[in-house]
Amino acid sequence: MSDNKTSRTVVLDSADESVQLLGRHDSHFNLIEASFGVRLIPKGHELIVEGTPGDVETVYNMLQELLTHIRKGHLLSGREFEYALKLTGQGEVNMIRTLFSDLILVTHRGKQIRPKTVGQKRYLEAIRSNDIVLSIGPAGTGKTYLALAMAVDALKKKQVQRLVLTRPAVEAGEHLGFLPGDFQEKVDPYLRPIYDGLYDLLGIDTFQKYREKGIVEIAPLAYMRGRTLDDAFVILDEGQNATSEQMKMFLTRLGFGSKAVITGDITQIDLPKGRSSGLEQAPRILSGIKGIELVYLTEKDVVRHPLVQNIIKAYEVYEAKTERDNNEDKNSSR
Repeated sequence: MSDNKTSRTVVLDSADESVQLLGRHDSHFNLIEASFGVRLIPKGHELIVEGTPGDVETVYNMLQELLTHIRKGHLLSGREFEYALKLTGQGEVNMIRTLFSDLILVTHRGKQIRPKTVGQKRYLEAIRSNDIVLSIGPAGTGKTYLALAMAVDALKKKQVQRLVLTRPAVEAGEHLGFLPGDFQEKVDPYLRPIYDGLYDLLGIDTFQKYREKGIVEIAPLAYMRGRTLDDAFVILDEGQNATSEQMKMFLTRLGFGSKAVITGDITQIDLPKGRSSGLEQAPRILSGIKGIELVYLTEKDVVRHPLVQNIIKAYEVYEAKTERDNNEDKNSSR
């Protein structure tokens, strides 16, 4: 080994640990070597990291951090590994511990729910520290699912007595008559993402039991008018499709011992022309009020298929260019 090369040895306790850390068929090997210019040499239950001192120490620290959480029962996904690699490359290896140690809850199937990005961690801390949180960001950033997880956790810990979950049924509006079924059957398709999240977190049987007892209530936003919600965790999903009047109505429902989370994507507003989005307007009105926090998530927090990040970026570039072109056309016509 040359003078400017060094090595560190990572000790693996089992073959399972090796698969978790290095991926099936050692799929993480190339990612690590390409990202940091080190060489990985497997040797029985040892993994030798070889390269320049700085790179070796960086990779060694990352692997040890990941191993710590694997040994606590954390099932490391490929997506989580890639994000850990990214954080390490940015000199934020300590953020791996911060993220992976924040266990919200374990679902009925044993799935561990944790933040997967720095933005998601910030979102969870905002919910813990404030009575009202507005979360704005693109699809796939976990806005709704993490809010549901925090709500279920609060219910299980008896911090609240019930969950109240709502969405604006914008497309339904006043034109539900042509759809089959009673009113609940007509609006259920608009509430389906909430049902799906609770099925995953609670299981269908527990969800149905809670629903029958009134512990979990899912209803269109219009049903919130005239109510005061005490000892409840209240979530307004798709908040960008609430009008200014509806947003004010929803925010003023909050009673004693309650929390509210409003989620939405202000780039996907379905309101008719001439109607202002309450979620787009609320940050300007509510800024500076203690107990209310605004959290912006970005494409960096997307935890769906990696292509979703690229799709969001492509649309942002396209929309920015379209706006510039429109402004130039307006200026040239003056």
